[in-house]
Amino acid sequence: MDLAQLGLLEASALLRHKTVSPVELTRACLDRIERSNPHVNAFVTVTAEQALQQAREAEAEIVHGRWRGPLHGMPLALKDLIDTAGVRTTAASAVFADRTPREDAEVVRRLKAAGAVLLGKLNLHEFAYGGSSVPSHFGAVRNPWHRERVAGGSSGGSGAAVAARLCFGALGTDTAASVRHPAACCGVVGLKPTYGRVSTRGVIPLSWSLDHVGPLARSALDVAVLLEAIAGFDPLEPTSADRAVEHYAQAAVAPSSAWRLGVVRRPYFEQLDPDIEVAVNAAIEMLARIAAGVHDVELPYSNLLLTVLPAEAYAFHRSHLQRVPGHYQPMTRQRLQQAAQISAADYVHARRELEHLRWHADEAFAEVDLLLTPTTATAPIGIEAGLLESPLSQQGTPLEFRNTHMFDVLGLPAISVPCGFTRDGLPIGLQIAGPRFAESRVLALAHAYQQITDWHARAPPLG
Repeated sequence: MDLAQLGLLEASALLRHKTVSPVELTRACLDRIERSNPHVNAFVTVTAEQALQQAREAEAEIVHGRWRGPLHGMPLALKDLIDTAGVRTTAASAVFADRTPREDAEVVRRLKAAGAVLLGKLNLHEFAYGGSSVPSHFGAVRNPWHRERVAGGSSGGSGAAVAARLCFGALGTDTAASVRHPAACCGVVGLKPTYGRVSTRGVIPLSWSLDHVGPLARSALDVAVLLEAIAGFDPLEPTSADRAVEHYAQAAVAPSSAWRLGVVRRPYFEQLDPDIEVAVNAAIEMLARIAAGVHDVELPYSNLLLTVLPAEAYAFHRSHLQRVPGHYQPMTRQRLQQAAQISAADYVHARRELEHLRWHADEAFAEVDLLLTPTTATAPIGIEAGLLESPLSQQGTPLEFRNTHMFDVLGLPAISVPCGFTRDGLPIGLQIAGPRFAESRVLALAHAYQQITDWHARAPPLG
């Protein structure tokens, strides 16, 4: 048995029944990292000895009947802007190349409490400020399905590591697309929860008003398990929502026959790659057979992210940019310098619009229960193109996150699930979104779709 090929819940069941051990799972992942990471460049730091020690501790607890839950003994990995005590956290930048936090981020603390084994830190688009994961102090992340294509971003290392079977799940962050975009590009599942559902304390920010932490794994049920571990109120994080955590994995198996589905055509189906359009329409037709109905709906659209995100990014980076401008990747430096020109009045007006849109966000679900769109408008681009600015959509937003950013603006939960491949063999993602704090509903439809398809079960040809 190739243990690294198992899904998270499959491997967890073997652990609980003591068929395999956490040490065996961890060694399987470490062996695969040694063989395959040079091809995809997903990991920037591998904490092998620490992971094996955590695995041995988990094994001893499980042997003595102290099973903590489905993540106990499971090898996972973290985007390298999530703080880890005693392990460098760089945000893929020379600016923070030697930065070693003293404390764990809240999500890391919760994963450790669940008994997870942490394999190391994952590569990303520098400071999460882009969607290709090519500009990085550690070199470009490469797509496991085609190594001359990008893995998406900014959590490119998280998407590539899960797809390449280097870990059983990973955490990323999402400000405009950055969990769902790499999930779509790499053929895995990625969930952006409701704004405030998961604490961002201890995560290097891109935009405080828009940042979300979310899980990536190979199935919707695996993602549900990860979410259940990291979700919940953090009294030390001002943006954290004081809402009870649901049993997401249990809720994700709920029937979908009563749900009304809405397809958001404008602008989400404009400037769409033909292969993506065919695959997503086919997925919608399949979902129509297991739901209560499908019809087209409208969703508010705004470019305010183009003001809020860069203004807040510049506020965080200003002192570093003045002190060591040459330490930034050229693309990041240019974006931050442009952001310095945003006026306080423009920022305040955009921030006020954001609050207004969030206040009314759930009105989009007056006649439907869930929304459907393509995750991305285009297939993964080439590595060299990842150093260039993305083409603009007809709405003026970069095309790479045209289909995803409004769910960050609205703060709504949204997931990307694999729904096919292009003629070039590159993965395609379907995006499912729901009302605030309706992660269970989003996960349940994603799981129902995966019960009647096998796109998520396919693995890239890395060997």
